[in-house]
Amino acid sequence: MEKYAVEVWENCLKVIKDNINFQSYKTWFLPITAVKLSEKVLTIQVPSQFFYEWLEEHYIGLLKKTIKKELGNEGRLEYSIIVDNSDSEPGPYTIKMPTGDKKATINPAVSMPYDLNKGSSKEIPNPFIIPGLKKLKINSQLIESYSFDNFIEGDCNRLARSAGFAVAGNPGKTAFNPLLLYSQTGLGKTHLSHAIGLQVRNLFPEKTVLYVTTDQFINQFIDAVKSNNHNDFVHFYQMIDVLIIDDIHNLAGKDKTQDVFFHIFNHLNQKSNQIILTSDKPPVEMKGIEPRLLSRFKWGLSADMQLPDFETRIAILNKKLYNDGIQIPTEVVEYLAYNINTNIRELEGAYISLLAQSSLNKKNITVELARQMIDKFVKNNVREISIDYIQKVICEYFKITVASIHSKTRKRNIVQARQLSMYFSKKHTNSSLASIGHQCGNKDHATVLHACRTVNNLVETDKQFRAFVEELDKKIKF
Repeated sequence: MEKYAVEVWENCLKVIKDNINFQSYKTWFLPITAVKLSEKVLTIQVPSQFFYEWLEEHYIGLLKKTIKKELGNEGRLEYSIIVDNSDSEPGPYTIKMPTGDKKATINPAVSMPYDLNKGSSKEIPNPFIIPGLKKLKINSQLIESYSFDNFIEGDCNRLARSAGFAVAGNPGKTAFNPLLLYSQTGLGKTHLSHAIGLQVRNLFPEKTVLYVTTDQFINQFIDAVKSNNHNDFVHFYQMIDVLIIDDIHNLAGKDKTQDVFFHIFNHLNQKSNQIILTSDKPPVEMKGIEPRLLSRFKWGLSADMQLPDFETRIAILNKKLYNDGIQIPTEVVEYLAYNINTNIRELEGAYISLLAQSSLNKKNITVELARQMIDKFVKNNVREISIDYIQKVICEYFKITVASIHSKTRKRNIVQARQLSMYFSKKHTNSSLASIGHQCGNKDHATVLHACRTVNNLVETDKQFRAFVEELDKKIKF
């Protein structure tokens, strides 16, 4: 009987396909499956309550004609609707609603579902239409400069960047769906989400990509409710191939908006369309978000983006300089990278401020000018001295490589540089002796203690060595 139900429904689909445009057919009829046929009542399974309501509102006449064509005047249609009960296993239920018992109602603003390729005389209101174009097109709202080429990879973001690149190459078909990027403010999650969208648009020009902030999404939903276009709003978002929503944590406390996003999320996920979200915290720490949404955020990959280390900050500045065609002394780049360690946005802001100071005051860009600017720019910022930075200063002073400190060599100058690195790391950082030893050639805590005693003894007994240590200390604190 189930096999016969499938055959009847396939015959119905052939008629339906000839009477509506392909995009509408793909969106509203391909996801439907035939469940059973009993006493001229065909039961079909639809993905959601909203799906059922849309079919009954917009395709009642067409459905009625096709069912009666296949099953005769007594033919009827019932819907089996998949319901999601939060984190529990979803199960279908059946509404016994004969096709013909419900009066067909057509929204006068939407006589035909929106066709991304052809458009229509009465399209669904689209908040991203580019004015002046005859052919309707969605403005993806992507920023061209936020590309993968301009995104600097480091240990702080390698997982997120790799996952993003994989998604861009095969959107909706990887295990990273949804892909949730989370970090503190200003660490590149918005840049990376744009980069994914740009790459998808380049590789798959036929796909519809849309970037939208959560605040935009909320405001559009409010406008849709006020103008009685709720269904149009939902339908528009359900047709996006790659949906990027920034700052999803801003949905907290917006119960109705969460509910509509839940249905949009389910629809896109069932169609294997890609969803990319950004947040300032991981799902487990989000407050005010419904559990059923949080559970879906965990379906794919949640990738953390951390504070960039000193080397990554230098690479970011050098990339910025290269793109802008500007040259400034290496020591100035290092000074900026050392002093601005909170986030990338502040780092780039300090760089722009330095250029402005130099241009407006007609001064050369020097460390002294950078110091004056930094004192105003980050006067309330606590500057952190890292073990990596201490090693870099000492190695430059001794004109050796950082790798030599990590080696097992017993050359006198290398041993002295290694001991000084341990000494200053203990003095200027909160790292444990074991951590310092691990980062200074994989030594144990006893070796670090011995190095600190050796340096202290020389400082107390050797006047020349004391001056040498004081000079190094100034460079490190500088």
